[in-house]
Amino acid sequence: MSHVFPRVAGALPKAVSAEGVWIEDEGGKRYIDAAGGAIVVNIGHGDGAVAAAVSEQMARFSYVHGSQFTAEPLERYADELAPLLPMDDPMVYPVSGGSEAVETAFKMARAFHLAQGADGRHKIVSRWGSYHGNTRGALDASGRMPLRAPYQPWLDKSIHVPPVYEYRCPMNEHPESCGQAHAEELERVIEAEGPETVAAFIAEPIAGATLGAAVPPDDYWPAVVEVCRRHGVLVIADEVMTGFGRTGMWFGVDHWGVRPDIITAGKGASSGYWPLGLAIASGHVGRAVAESGFVHGFTYSHNAVGTAVGLAVLHQLIEGDLVEACRANGELLIDGLRDALADDAIVGDIRGKGLMIGIELVRDRATKEAFQRDQHVAEQVVRTARDLGLLLYPSTGCADGVNGDLVMLGPPFALSGEIVTEIVERTAGAIRSVG
Repeated sequence: MSHVFPRVAGALPKAVSAEGVWIEDEGGKRYIDAAGGAIVVNIGHGDGAVAAAVSEQMARFSYVHGSQFTAEPLERYADELAPLLPMDDPMVYPVSGGSEAVETAFKMARAFHLAQGADGRHKIVSRWGSYHGNTRGALDASGRMPLRAPYQPWLDKSIHVPPVYEYRCPMNEHPESCGQAHAEELERVIEAEGPETVAAFIAEPIAGATLGAAVPPDDYWPAVVEVCRRHGVLVIADEVMTGFGRTGMWFGVDHWGVRPDIITAGKGASSGYWPLGLAIASGHVGRAVAESGFVHGFTYSHNAVGTAVGLAVLHQLIEGDLVEACRANGELLIDGLRDALADDAIVGDIRGKGLMIGIELVRDRATKEAFQRDQHVAEQVVRTARDLGLLLYPSTGCADGVNGDLVMLGPPFALSGEIVTEIVERTAGAIRSVG
């Protein structure tokens, strides 16, 4: 009997090694990691330069407290990351993961308004169909019902607006002016709550696990940013999944030329080599918060080893031109999937940007009717794919908060044409096994 509290029910294979896009278990079976774990592994497994960065920094020192010392890798990482960020004079606050980054961002937003004398601004506006983390504040902002349900008595501080979900768009204007309609709804909510009470609006540039790489219409981001600016509401871009090249640009908001007030990041920031998240404030926010005093902190924030890993990953992304590789391979993969699954009766939609791709599975393609949850369609596809030596990332509840099945693909960026073909063929085989 294992003494490990498991993430999921049932026995799991034991991983023993990984390199590039491959993971091998103790029985010698090899899997193509087409999910990048949980859309995390951007530069690939087994990178020697990153492993060396961990070893070298630990040989110097592994831990000093962020309130007592700064460190060379921390300072260097922030300096080298800053020019790539879509904001002016960024200030980087490293933490241990995406959920901590979101909690930090919320506190930054509140602290900024306090520094401006706007004591009443405390409310967070977010979207249904979103995912921002599993700590209490991040979960409250999230709009993923299956994750919220057990903890509902603790939630409902955040204000929610409709999801940006073009496949199942609720807007009467669809497909024309959907973005503007969403912006008008956001403004209606802000005005109903009272702009003087709203601190920030948080959204994923491209919806992640909850809606499976749902891309907003091109008029969405410029319109909602304009609303927030007009009402003095800070814009928080949750780039935990989309950041560090995953969508074929350095950050998801780069597709629309948006410059947020605060960015949260994680996952690809360390490519899974170390628990690392980032809350990044633009200069006008960061300076105001720092000058007034930021009542916040974690034991492992501003960690030297974590930022040494982040720096090594950043160098691999730049030196290998991996963001461009993600864009090019993403086009090949999504085109291949659309060709292979064009006539599949249960494939409702294939969407995404770069190597962040979602496949929505439906009972009826014409009506978009979802499978019932007790059919466990996403789980069946993932299980069959694993039998075929392919790892996919499942999600459920997209259609109505209970029903709705998705699988996501988010492999490492450096893919050969042969691997792209293998991913397409094995994904199609797994889906056809259900259909």
